[in-house]
Amino acid sequence: MRRILAVIDLQNVFADPASPWFTPRFAEVVPPIHRLVTAFGNDVVFTRFVAPARPEGAWKRYYEQWPFALQPPDAPLYQVVGTFQPLSTVDATTFGKWNPRMATRVGGAGLVLAGVSTDCCVLSTALAAADAGVAVTVASDACAGADDESHAKALDIMRLYGPLVQVATTEEVLAK
Repeated sequence: MRRILAVIDLQNVFADPASPWFTPRFAEVVPPIHRLVTAFGNDVVFTRFVAPARPEGAWKRYYEQWPFALQPPDAPLYQVVGTFQPLSTVDATTFGKWNPRMATRVGGAGLVLAGVSTDCCVLSTALAAADAGVAVTVASDACAGADDESHAKALDIMRLYGPLVQVATTEEVLAK
């Protein structure tokens, strides 16, 4: 089965230690993500979390807590880290990146997920894609969470969704 690699939110806002949204193990997942991106070639899509122009509903409270994030999509904090230069990205103002554009990009292929954060955007994307009938594999060592405990818990939760969602190492993903 053909597979698409989705690199979830590998952005400056999660890489920068000065950012309130810093993901502590961000730098550690860049090498395995680079290996996956190289192996998947043209079958890679990068995503970005971006703020809405005007938050609505519960998102209003969210951005009251995180006002620094109310910046336009072209702001430096929302750019993919310089290690990668995607030609385009699938952007979303939601945690989950399974949206019509992503669904079109994936088509009938399987989906491999890597990126940040395991316990938020990766988890939300995995479950929505699985609900849509997509075979999802999460590359456990190519994801990082808000902290180690949250990362491990999110992986455990996703394992509960087997066989729709599988958790594998980068080596296991590349061996398939």
